[in-house]
Amino acid sequence: MSAMRKALRLRRLSRPHDDRYLFVPLDHSVSDGPVVPRDRWNELIRAVVQGGADAVIVHKGRVRTIDPLVLGGCALIVHLSAGTAHMADANAKVIVGEVDEALRLGADAVSVHVNIGSDTEARQLTDLGRVAAACDSWNVPLVVMAYARGPRVGDPRDPALLAHVVNIAADLGADIVKTNLAHPAEDTADVVESCPIPVIVAGGPASAHSLAGHARVAMAAGCAGLAVGRRVFTSPAPMPLVAELASIVHAPTDASLIHALTALENR
Repeated sequence: MSAMRKALRLRRLSRPHDDRYLFVPLDHSVSDGPVVPRDRWNELIRAVVQGGADAVIVHKGRVRTIDPLVLGGCALIVHLSAGTAHMADANAKVIVGEVDEALRLGADAVSVHVNIGSDTEARQLTDLGRVAAACDSWNVPLVVMAYARGPRVGDPRDPALLAHVVNIAADLGADIVKTNLAHPAEDTADVVESCPIPVIVAGGPASAHSLAGHARVAMAAGCAGLAVGRRVFTSPAPMPLVAELASIVHAPTDASLIHALTALENR
């Protein structure tokens, strides 16, 4: 019965129930500052939901500012990690919430952030293990945002390093892991193949290549979806952008497109 409860929550993280995911993280207000003015907050949530996002990711206090009617069929993930751009170590993350607290707020899942290679890696791994144990007790899905970041990291998009990072998340209890797209992008397929749980990729920084192209590359490489925050909430038209991404994430993919699409990604 407990496994069934977790399976039901995992099912809610994919609106079409196809085990693919488009998450929109909006937790940046802790790390970097306000996402949008308060009078535009529920407008942004509405645009993301109507665009077809599978879940939004926010901190616990921000949940209380969301109109429950606006969420509709979109899942809620409560982020339990925090760190600000003003810290002495910008790669440090601390746990600021609990799994049972997230459940009381109506969460379908929780997420934590871990930076492998950071000076506080040991603390972050300890925190991940503790949260994973609580998720197991409460039958709550765990999304881990796992990156290679810190003074000992040469190339944060190195495929071998990313494969290590996503498998750390899997081994310590994650149900879904988010990381960067590898470079070269086609090697993301090797990262995905190495990992026993679904791998989703971040939207990446704004650049010359399109976000839609980035999404197609990721899906063609076998990723289970995307988690795109900043490039959504800074968009002048978030709803059609999310709709385009949702159509890519939940569409059948042709792996043979990967080589052609890689040229677009790296342009």
